[in-house]
Amino acid sequence: MPYTLAAAAAALLLTAVLTGLLRALALRWGHSCAGLLDRPAGHKAHTRPIPHLGGVAVVVGTLGAASSGPWTGQALVGREVGTLLMAGAAVAVLGLVDDLRPLGPRARLVVETGAAGTVAYSSGLGLVTGALAVLWIVFVTNAFNLLDNSDGVMGTVAALVALGLAICAITEGRTGLALLLCVLAAALSGFLLHNWHPARIFLGDCGSLFTGFVLSSAAVLLHTSHTPARTAGALLAFTLIVTADTALVLVSRHRQGRPLLLGGTDHIAHRLRRLGLTVPGTAVVLGVIAFVGTLIGLLIYHAWLPPSAVLPVAGGAVLACRSMLRVPVYEPGRIGRPRRRDRRTVDSPRVAGAIDAARG
Repeated sequence: MPYTLAAAAAALLLTAVLTGLLRALALRWGHSCAGLLDRPAGHKAHTRPIPHLGGVAVVVGTLGAASSGPWTGQALVGREVGTLLMAGAAVAVLGLVDDLRPLGPRARLVVETGAAGTVAYSSGLGLVTGALAVLWIVFVTNAFNLLDNSDGVMGTVAALVALGLAICAITEGRTGLALLLCVLAAALSGFLLHNWHPARIFLGDCGSLFTGFVLSSAAVLLHTSHTPARTAGALLAFTLIVTADTALVLVSRHRQGRPLLLGGTDHIAHRLRRLGLTVPGTAVVLGVIAFVGTLIGLLIYHAWLPPSAVLPVAGGAVLACRSMLRVPVYEPGRIGRPRRRDRRTVDSPRVAGAIDAARG
């Protein structure tokens, strides 16, 4: 435990310093490399170019602190967590490439599925449960990516989920997994020092995909020995916010006949702001909800609550999302299926802005 705390402190400090450094470098070189900056366009709220390399700092801080054990003679992450780290690094590289030069959803899906399959195989899951685990990891990875749409929201929610999963790992004696989750939470906290409203740097696909992948994979590794009902209940509770946000966006866009994969201002955070909350207030509210979901997930995981305890929470989330659907978020304009050129894009603010600019 002392080493884990020291590693977490190192991850927080390293990420905070590196985030500031990457921001300065991106602002300096952004004129010659357009992919370093998220420029104002379309539906975006910011009015000046902002670097989106914060995820690089989170990845470096997390991987550096989590893999330092062999050089310090302290805790080792083990083969299982080592596999997760390598797969997570591959997803992070995918996200960085997507930040610099947007990729199509097919390329992203191939890499994410391969990385998730590697984790599922290393966990010893059977064919059916392994396939379900891969689908769930890919879904949650992209759900966290979609949640990165408002200052402070994604970092706050992800840090709370990471801490909850870390507690599960500690009680199970999974020291390597607990170490990884603690340093991830610390790295996200270091990033939040720069991303709290008004954000000076964004996480980018590199950081959001990496974070979602590590959290979803760690959750799968922790639940391999549990009953299907307990596993489903705990996982749903831990991912309450990201699942609700993704479902809300997909249903809303489908009902309006809008492209499912383009960026927009129709997420939970945007709707809460339409209802009068400030940007920091939105991050706090969603953080509180994430804390409640994480707490329920912990109680279900340790059998202090039955798996069915998640049903009232899920029902409340459904009712809340139905109410959120009534919040007006779409501007009058062309509605319908996207042109062929647009279908290759992903739900990335920078990509959506480029499309809006091209349309004039």
